[in-house]
Amino acid sequence: MDRMFRVLAFWTGIFTVMFYVGEMVNVALLFLVQTAFFLAVSYLKLSERMYMYLFGAYCTIFLVGFTWYSEFILVPGFGH
Repeated sequence: MDRMFRVLAFWTGIFTVMFYVGEMVNVALLFLVQTAFFLAVSYLKLSERMYMYLFGAYCTIFLVGFTWYSEFILVPGFGH
């Protein structure tokens, strides 16, 4: 399971670079934090169960954050 967290760190790192190149600095910083989190957790040598609990907590926090953002921050509209 620790290798899967390194894979997640790799892909969030790729997204960090792509967002930074696309001049989306705030999102790049968010993904950089996620990359650091996944990389740090991958070297803790936890049990499989603990890795699954951490991934479940990460998914729950993402779902709550995304729902909050899309409900209260994102302004629907057409075009620019």
